[in-house]
Amino acid sequence: MSLGNLRDLYQQVILERYKTPRHKGTTSPVHCRQRGHNPSCGDTIEITVQLNQAGDRIEDVKFEGEGCAISMASADLMAEALQGKTISEALEMVKRFQGMMKGEGEFPKEHRKLNVMQGVAQFPVRIKCANLSWHALKAALESPNPESVEFVSNETET
Repeated sequence: MSLGNLRDLYQQVILERYKTPRHKGTTSPVHCRQRGHNPSCGDTIEITVQLNQAGDRIEDVKFEGEGCAISMASADLMAEALQGKTISEALEMVKRFQGMMKGEGEFPKEHRKLNVMQGVAQFPVRIKCANLSWHALKAALESPNPESVEFVSNETET
């Protein structure tokens, strides 16, 4: 597949996920909640997480928010990829995604859908858009207050 065709495919997936998200809404019940804001462009998001009974594995992730196609598509792809992951696996995926946004590798075959976001790395100003949901998820999972209503900002990210 040529680079141009690959770029078109990436754009198509991002637009499709933006227009028809599969994981928009609020989990029931909500075990972790975090709001995120990107002051650079105004994107906002709220991530909710449902954990298993032991509290160590993600059963469901949903999001609500307003923002560009990149931020909303990234949130939808993230929510799908995290189903059934342990908290530590999820945090490792956050780290890997943020590295991918810096041009440091990609996801393995089982999570290759997330690699469609790689094209965003070519546009540094849009990296924060792609990282917003991941940043909020990390804060939700690491927060001592699992029902946080405060906004976290990803303004300090590069």
